Amino acid sequence: MSNVAKAIKRLLPSPLPPSLRTVPGNLFEVLSRYGGDGVGQRVHQTRWTSKGIEECYWQVEKTRIQEDGRHGKAWGTLYWKGKPVSEKPEIIRGGLKYKWERGPS
Repeated sequence: MSNVAKAIKRLLPSPLPPSLRTVPGNLFEVLSRYGGDGVGQRVHQTRWTSKGIEECYWQVEKTRIQEDGRHGKAWGTLYWKGKPVSEKPEIIRGGLKYKWERGPS
């Protein structure tokens, strides 16, 4: 690690706030990393990948994330194996229960 990187790391709070972490987290931690609280992002539950479920994700269309970046509500369209499941946005369930990542599974 370079001296500049070490200096920057010393300036950052420990633990890092959810918006600066790069590891999977709950849905709201992942969405808070992106502008507009993640509206327009594709996200998936990490367990889908471990089960071999491919091309499944939520297209996030609306969010209401609290200031701490760890709680809130999100709405979107579920795409299962590349095809939309519903015609209009619905609330995304399991936001706190499961680990999430950006992109399709």
